[in-house]
Amino acid sequence: MKPEVVMRVRSQAAGFWRVLGFDKYTGQGWEISRNDEAFKLTRPRWSYQFYLNPFPNAPQTQEVIQSYTIVSQLPNLIPALSKPRELYFPTPEVAIDAEGGLRSPVELAEGLTYTVISNVPLRDRTSLGLAGTDYPKSVRRFYLDVPPKIAAKVRKKTEEILAARTRVSQSERPIDSPYEKALYLAQYLKQNPNYKIEKQLPYLEETEDLVEAFLFGYKNSPPGQKVTGGYPDHFSTVLTIMLRSIGIPARLIGGFDTGEFNPFTGLYIVKNTDAFLMTEVYFPRYGWFAFNPIPGYPLIPPSVEDNQTFSALESFWKWVAGWLPTPLRSSLESLVGWLIGWFALILGWFWAQFSRGWVGLFSGLIAAIGISFIGWLLWEQWRKWRYRRWLAKLPPVEGIYQEMLKDLAGRGLAKPRAQTPLEYAAAMKRDRTIDEAEVIDEVSQAYVRWKYGGETGNLSQLRQLVENLKRSNLKKLKKRWFER
Repeated sequence: MKPEVVMRVRSQAAGFWRVLGFDKYTGQGWEISRNDEAFKLTRPRWSYQFYLNPFPNAPQTQEVIQSYTIVSQLPNLIPALSKPRELYFPTPEVAIDAEGGLRSPVELAEGLTYTVISNVPLRDRTSLGLAGTDYPKSVRRFYLDVPPKIAAKVRKKTEEILAARTRVSQSERPIDSPYEKALYLAQYLKQNPNYKIEKQLPYLEETEDLVEAFLFGYKNSPPGQKVTGGYPDHFSTVLTIMLRSIGIPARLIGGFDTGEFNPFTGLYIVKNTDAFLMTEVYFPRYGWFAFNPIPGYPLIPPSVEDNQTFSALESFWKWVAGWLPTPLRSSLESLVGWLIGWFALILGWFWAQFSRGWVGLFSGLIAAIGISFIGWLLWEQWRKWRYRRWLAKLPPVEGIYQEMLKDLAGRGLAKPRAQTPLEYAAAMKRDRTIDEAEVIDEVSQAYVRWKYGGETGNLSQLRQLVENLKRSNLKKLKKRWFER
């Protein structure tokens, strides 16, 4: 496909520009079972405003305003962020389908501009982990269906994957909720070396099921081989059916990735190559949340949470202050007062030095530099201590892998979040020497074998490889220094 700009978006937050959803799996594709049940809405003659869903359907949401300009003609499906509340659109009527998609009575022509206001649900891992399994009847009816001929086989495979994860990493967060299961299965499909994106797949027979072929091998695989995996969108299909097989409601959704942000115009430039499918999972009282198992993409699509750092921190501190008992609050106030007193004393000393003329000024500057240097040393030691403590809590293989990643990140070779370990190792073969690339590949392979197969491997050898990798970098730095 030749890349071509299809629309420009101005939005208060990045996100997945959702277009449509599918609920019925046919064995080789997807359909919308209630395609004719779209609900029509008519706007007043004097306004372009449509009220779509005025009541938030999740405990916590954030209003996000988006404006879209169509650059290349699109079908009559209207892209929008999750949970649109209001739509400003130039047609007399629009429709909402059963999967939450917006539809126009005409195709979206070049030059069309419209605005959407969405109540985007906030994604909180702890809350969603406690959402439970009390699914409404309508959800169970449409989003748990799995073809009978593959249901038992896929369920068994899914349960084996989850059980293996529990055996391998007992120290990590347990997989005891639908949210954690969805998260891990998406990671598994994204990172497992047995399931890769294939450029050319064997022919799929009419009676052959896509999910079964993806997981267990295509019937028309070359002699002596068993081809597994598939095209990018197949990963989302497989995740959806795996979740359904263990009783977790899921559906397939299609739309456009965020696109490339232009800092000069403030617009997201969205191309036709940004279109893909991913999985949405239902959580009682919270609604639908997306997971992306496709290799090379972030596991969780960008959303409003990416902009919540400071407000979340502020809310946390307010919550802590509200629950603190009076004696503890008084102690904290005394501590803060003591720190302020010392700060005022040091500030006064510096002011007195500066008031003494040039000699005092230089004395104050030297003291400030000394104090700053000591503070920096203490900060660095604390960071190292905290890092070593974090490594010690990790399983041995993961600790070795994370130590290697930190060393490489210090050289400016940080691993992108969207890359799987094996994709990162392959990229390093193009940028590093043969010896270094082989070490990175071997440690990455060992990490993947441990995470998805429970193989511990030779830990002492892995540690030695990482140490050798660090030493090779030190030798290079020393050589460059002497050459100067």
